Order: sequence, then C-alpha cells, then structure tokens
Amino acid sequence: MQVSVETIGTLGRRLKVAVPADQVEKEFNDRLQRLSKQVKLPGFRPGKVPLKMVEAQYGGRLMDEIAGDLIQTTMHEAIGSQGLRPAGDPRVQRKTITRGEQLEYTVEFEIYPEVKRFDLTGARIERPVVAVSEADVDRTLETIRKQRATWRPVERETRLGDRVTIDFVGRLNGKEFEGGKATALPLVLGSGTLIESLEQGLVGAKSGEARSVTAKFPADYRHSLLAGQVADFDVKVNEVAEAILPEVNEAFAKELGVADGSVEKLRTDVKTNLEREASNRARAVLRTRALKSLLDANPMDVPQSLLDSEVQRLKSADISSGSSLADEAIYGSRARSRVALGLILGEIIRTRGLVPDPSRVRARLEEMAADYESPQEFIQWHYEKPERLSEIESLVMEERVVEDLLVSAEVTDKSMTFQELLKTDVVLQ
Repeated sequence: MQVSVETIGTLGRRLKVAVPADQVEKEFNDRLQRLSKQVKLPGFRPGKVPLKMVEAQYGGRLMDEIAGDLIQTTMHEAIGSQGLRPAGDPRVQRKTITRGEQLEYTVEFEIYPEVKRFDLTGARIERPVVAVSEADVDRTLETIRKQRATWRPVERETRLGDRVTIDFVGRLNGKEFEGGKATALPLVLGSGTLIESLEQGLVGAKSGEARSVTAKFPADYRHSLLAGQVADFDVKVNEVAEAILPEVNEAFAKELGVADGSVEKLRTDVKTNLEREASNRARAVLRTRALKSLLDANPMDVPQSLLDSEVQRLKSADISSGSSLADEAIYGSRARSRVALGLILGEIIRTRGLVPDPSRVRARLEEMAADYESPQEFIQWHYEKPERLSEIESLVMEERVVEDLLVSAEVTDKSMTFQELLKTDVVLQ
C-alpha cells in the first residue's frame, strides 16, 4: 500500500492511498468464488454457474463492495502509518475502479492540535479568600423576607419594589410584535422581569392610569430580532400593591425549617450555607483563572468540525433554556475556548495516564448532595447509570488537573467580601 500525505492549512491533512492491484484482484476472485456457489440461474444447477456469467451479472456490484471494504480496512492503517490522530470523521473520495487496476482514494481530515504547555510555571493567579459577615446574613434574610412577601393594594403613586398589575401592547415602528402584548400581568417594579426602561417608565403611575412608555431593548437581548430596538408601549395600570414583609421571629424561623424557632439558630444555618456557597464559588473562580492561564499558555487553532459541533451544542442549550444570543461571534468565541480547553485537558489526562479516583468521585457526590433534601437519593441516582456517573468523574478529573496546575503556578491569596466574590466571573469566555 502506498501512502502520501499533504498538509492543508494548519490542521488539515489529505492522504492519497493506493491499494495494490493484486490485493484488489485476490479479494475480487475470492468473493466471486463464494458468490458463484450461491447464485441461481435458469438452466444451471446451484453452484455450477460459470464464473464469467456470475462476473458479467454481479461484477460491478462486487467491485463497489470490495472498494468500500478495502477503504475501511486500509484507511486506519494508512492514517496510523503517518502518526496522525484525526479529529472528526474523515471524508473519503475514490476513483472508479476496474479489474486489474489498483484502488486509489483520498481521505481528508483535521488533526488534533499540539499541546505544548502542560503546567503553569510563571503564571500568577489570585485565590479569593472570603469571610462571611453578619451583614451578609442580614442581606440574605432580607432576600428571603422579600420572597415571602404578601401584597396590599394602595392608592398612591408606584415606587420601585411595588407590584403592579398591568395590560400592555408594544409596537415597533407602529406595528405590534410577537411577545409584546400581555393582560393582567403582575410585575414587581425593579425586578428585571421586563426591560429596565419599561419598568422605570411606570414609576410614579397610579392605579387606573394609562401610560405610553418608550423603551429600548438591550443590545444583548435574548430575542435577536428585538435586540437594540426601540419600542413604544401602551400600558394600563390596573392595580398597585406594596410589599408586606414577614418579621424575622420564631414563626419565620420555623417556616424555614428551624424546629425550635430559634432566630439565632436560623442565623447560624444561613451563615453556614453562605460559607459553603462562598467556598464553592471561590473554588470555581480559582478553577476558571487556572484554566484561563492554561488556555493563554497554549494558543492554538481548533478543528473546524469540533468547533461547529460545539457552536450547535451551545445554541441548542440556549434554545432549551428559552434564550439565545444575538451575536454569532459570541457563540464562536465561547465554543473555541471550550473546544481548545477540552483538547488541552484531554491531552494532559492522556499523557499522564490519569484515571478517576472512586473515593474522590464519592466525596464529590456527597458534597454536591448536601444541597438536596434527599442526599442519598441524589447519590444513588448517579450510581444507577454509568453515563450519569461519568459526568462526575469528568468533573473530578478536571479538578485533579487544576490542582496539579496550581502547584506549578504562583498562587497568592486575595481577601474580598462575599458580595465582591458574587460579582467575580466564574465563566470561561
């Protein structure tokens, strides 16, 4: 078998493969012999049909079958002989083949990019260090109170935080648009349920009042046809109600699961939960910074086939969640980072021979299960099917790689408040 390789761009490769004519001929004769024993033609006993008649009737089909099978059996050998690792499915083209000729075909594919850096030597990374304060506890309890608010109708002008019940119709260039109409919609002003400028335009209105509000959709609005557009809204305010917040007392504590109604116990539980949240987020921030440094240390082109697949996956995920990004470039950027990172991590895991540690997988599951009402059911659900458990195993493997990376980096602690931590990005762009 003859193999030659041609480089196409950075990652593209084209192999030209020629399978010797004698190998093709041997395969053809073997199959023709087997087929002749099965063919039935009028005037001949089974197995006695002359080979030339069998060839005349079935030869073309046999050659096509042989070509397809030989391509499958020789392609991987040809690729392997060149030390190449295809990313995505190879694309094959072959020439027409006849008796006595060699089989010639080309196969095109992209290869995985080379990973050059497997550590973070020289990288400087800040690790968030947070102490949850009593003010954080107060802020959380206030949020819980607002979530359990009751509403009392009032006869005054609306303020931020009030709930209004409204009818509205929105128009773009004088025409109503899909999703721009509602009746008896409850809306807490300032909640971000509708676009900000529309909610702000209703501050100061009274029950029974009709208002015209001009509002602009954000440039990154989830519906791309509306992103950045200015719309006119005719709004009727049917009711204005103010929030009545529950007191933080024994009844409130019991409602939140404190059996004896102790407010101090409630505050302790809230603080414990916030400390766990802070720990998890600080770890996520550190992970993101380590992986960002790893990406920066390994600039690379990524296979287009993998990039296209990841873009589609991100779009499908957004559509499933009821949102979509207006800018196609955002999908491309995110997909490129995710594909590159996956390739780098995969290569680190492969070259170091890392495998999931069952004890670490179990410990990670138990940690995650602590946020659920039935932790044991959560754990058992993952162990019931390998594909569920594999997601946790992948997470643990990534955490293991990040730990190894941080050993080689210069990591310094940075104190911050819990609120600052919540604003710190944990998404790898």
